[in-house]
Amino acid sequence: MTRRTLLTGAAAGATGLALAACSPGGGEAPTPAADESGTNKSVRWDNWALYVDVDDAGNYPTIDAFEAETGISVEYTEAVDDNNTYYAKVKDQLSLGQDIGADLVCLTDWIVARLIRFGYIQKLDHGNIPNIANLLPALKDVDFDPGRQMSIPYQGGFAGIAWNKEQLPSGLASVQDLWNPDLKGRVGVLSEMRDTMGLIMLDQGVDISGKWGADEFNAAIDEFSKQVSDGQIRNIKGNSYKEDLVNGDTLAAIVWSGDIVQLNAENGDKWDFIVPEAGGTIWNDNFMVPIGSPSKSNAEELINYYYDPAVAAEVAAYVNYITPVAGAKEAAAAIDPELASNTLIFPDDDMLSRSYVFRGLDNSEEQAFNTAFQSVLLGSA
Repeated sequence: MTRRTLLTGAAAGATGLALAACSPGGGEAPTPAADESGTNKSVRWDNWALYVDVDDAGNYPTIDAFEAETGISVEYTEAVDDNNTYYAKVKDQLSLGQDIGADLVCLTDWIVARLIRFGYIQKLDHGNIPNIANLLPALKDVDFDPGRQMSIPYQGGFAGIAWNKEQLPSGLASVQDLWNPDLKGRVGVLSEMRDTMGLIMLDQGVDISGKWGADEFNAAIDEFSKQVSDGQIRNIKGNSYKEDLVNGDTLAAIVWSGDIVQLNAENGDKWDFIVPEAGGTIWNDNFMVPIGSPSKSNAEELINYYYDPAVAAEVAAYVNYITPVAGAKEAAAAIDPELASNTLIFPDDDMLSRSYVFRGLDNSEEQAFNTAFQSVLLGSA
């Protein structure tokens, strides 16, 4: 189990989607909670599984060091198993401006865009986060949060193509290669709509970070539906797609980069990964402070700590995802030179040039596109 645990069943996916699609009933955005950080030196952090460094005893070395350095206690919880289900769990409290039991949460770009749109996140004080100067320039301005006033990236990754090098020694170069008849019934794709549809749309010549609409999306859905109904695609899964690669049920798949790093470390160097020439998706999970948190300054101090390049390198060495912190690569070289040279953790300019952020969707697009995607998933069950 890793950070990218997502929907494991079509029925669960449909339920999660229905809940997550609900928007506020109108009215003014809730008011941020008063900051009590001066008298309550604690911070509660909700995150994904295996998404911070852990030692053999089950301790979190960087969190322990933060507590010793600042005197702020951290309650760390692996509470996020999926963006939609986490949002469904807390949305009613957020809409009322209530404390959700977390002062810091890490969620993916598109759900952060929704929370900002609804007014459910507190504006950050960059004066409390001087290490924000280490944020990679390419991530400083995003369409859903210009100037990073509300959110700051924690970790990121690519969605691209992976294959079993022993079974497919000639390799793959594109999404079209997944549709090779020789791979019929041995292909997997992700249950995360933006990644699977993003790669198919890029393969069809669409700039997913630019201007496109329903026609382009529907053309990709038609291709996706055809490959499912024809039996070319065997599985549409979240994190459990890794098991299919390991047991050989799938020989090639649309995957997340960090998982392939971990799979190769655990099972031998069996899989190769590429960002296709036509492009792959790039995403970030972002720190944010919920509207009802009474510990914003404490949360900002923790964010600042994780933007120290040495700390970011220590986390990267464990989680194997892309760090957004400039200087972390150089710090990682001191820990493990091989780690620092891994382009799935520290991508080079060529890889980044072929990586696209799935553009923000408005409420109607989000509902329509997710419904179309889920209909294919339900039909494949």
